[in-house]
Amino acid sequence: MADIQQAKPKGTGLAFAYVTTLFFAWGFVTSLIGPLIAAVRRVFELSYTEATLTTFAWFIAYGIASIPAAALLGRLGYSRAIIVALVTMVAGCLIVPIATLADFYPGVLIALFVIASGVTLLQVGANPLVAALGARKSSHARLNFSQFFNSLGTTLGPLIAAPILLTGGVFAADAIITDPVSRAESLRSIDLAFLAVGLFFAVVAGFIFTARKTINAAAPAPTAEDRMSPLVALKSPWAVFGALAIFLYVGSEVTIGDLLTNFLHSPEILNIPLAAAGSMVAWYWGGAMVGRLVGGLLMLTRIPATTILLVNTAVAAILCLVVTQTSGTTAAYAAIAIGFFNSIMFPTIFTLTLERSTAPIPATSGLLVFGIIGGAVLPPIAGQIADRAATLNPVFYVPLIGYLLLVGFALAASRAKVQQAAVTGTPGPH
Repeated sequence: MADIQQAKPKGTGLAFAYVTTLFFAWGFVTSLIGPLIAAVRRVFELSYTEATLTTFAWFIAYGIASIPAAALLGRLGYSRAIIVALVTMVAGCLIVPIATLADFYPGVLIALFVIASGVTLLQVGANPLVAALGARKSSHARLNFSQFFNSLGTTLGPLIAAPILLTGGVFAADAIITDPVSRAESLRSIDLAFLAVGLFFAVVAGFIFTARKTINAAAPAPTAEDRMSPLVALKSPWAVFGALAIFLYVGSEVTIGDLLTNFLHSPEILNIPLAAAGSMVAWYWGGAMVGRLVGGLLMLTRIPATTILLVNTAVAAILCLVVTQTSGTTAAYAAIAIGFFNSIMFPTIFTLTLERSTAPIPATSGLLVFGIIGGAVLPPIAGQIADRAATLNPVFYVPLIGYLLLVGFALAASRAKVQQAAVTGTPGPH
């Protein structure tokens, strides 16, 4: 069996490179939500709770679309499912200018839901595919390296989007929010950002179309289990446990990322312009990028993935506690530093769960991606805290609790039995 697993098809490395471009693509668009929250809050005159509905609309798609996405992947195979996902994302980007022309905030939420549904299908397929394109023992490191490019996308996203979304229009020094001209200028900035992203996704879709034969040839052959209902994952305690861990991680990471622009902007912290604060959010995502590179290298050594996860979750919890008890630059840089320790959590939780789940890979992957719904649940809770509190520091109690619970996941994973066959299967016919 080991010999069979080691004999990977020709072109596996090239397929890995192709699939890794998808991680960059969805990282880039996901990171736009933070600056977008600050933009729509001002343009549509929303409360923090109302503004975080953008996050809710994005991440609720994972809860609704993940299980059907796993079934769709089993029917279409990798390359066709990926292209369908990218086309869906382009369609969502085209809905944004329609919504802004109508001056209709719920329309923006619908557009985000459509884009995120496409991203959901990408995640269901790409994460287990990367884990399978190589030796089982290096799956943690391989997925961390792909997630490095995801973090590259999330780092560049705020740097590019914040100056577009958070300058001029209603953000000009002498602007009046209710002025139709200023509002129209800001709404057109939102259009420009998402039309550009839609064009980017169209280019990536064309790229994947040309590479589809390479991806199909390198992917492991499907099995009968791969076509089973995604709901069978509910019978595996570790698949459910892993989905809960993903829920807590994504909810915690997104809560920080989405409110970080306003947090750094606030008088008690750095008291800087919104555009400057939005650009600084790139440091948070950039920390995750560096951390994933470091984490991937560490996982190629003898350090167990569970140990690295345990350290990172514990330090992230400590940093959240520091933010709740301090202000000024101490709180600002403690919040930003959490990004570095977030770095390896998602890919490590994902692969640890795949190794320990007794359910088929597609089903487990679908349930794990369902857990990303935490990004829809925890930020609105934090938004309600922000609306009631005098400062934004108390919102960090939400991720603090999440990281503490993830410490428990890391400890449990270190003691759980690995199911040797868990990472050898892969979804979908070629």
